[in-house]
Amino acid sequence: MDRIGAIDRLAAVLQDAGAREDWELLGRAVRELGPRLQRLAAGRPWSAPERAALTRLRAAHEGAALQVAAASGRLQAQLEHMGSNKEGWMAYALADEPETGNTL
Repeated sequence: MDRIGAIDRLAAVLQDAGAREDWELLGRAVRELGPRLQRLAAGRPWSAPERAALTRLRAAHEGAALQVAAASGRLQAQLEHMGSNKEGWMAYALADEPETGNTL
């Protein structure tokens, strides 16, 4: 088994999912990360090139975490903006409703 290739593929999935803001894929990839690394680690110690690949994987994981935090911050700001304009949204929605009076 090519452990370096497998580790680099794991890192690529994290980077790609984070860059595309595919949170479902990113969540799945992160959940599978531990078990996959445990399977890869079974049997023999990591070589120096494999440890370098693990360092790249850690950097990809940290980068994805930063992307999640940035997206979360943007969403929080949007929700706060919507909340601060709630009265305006409500007035606009009420003004757009048809009158319910009887015109006969």
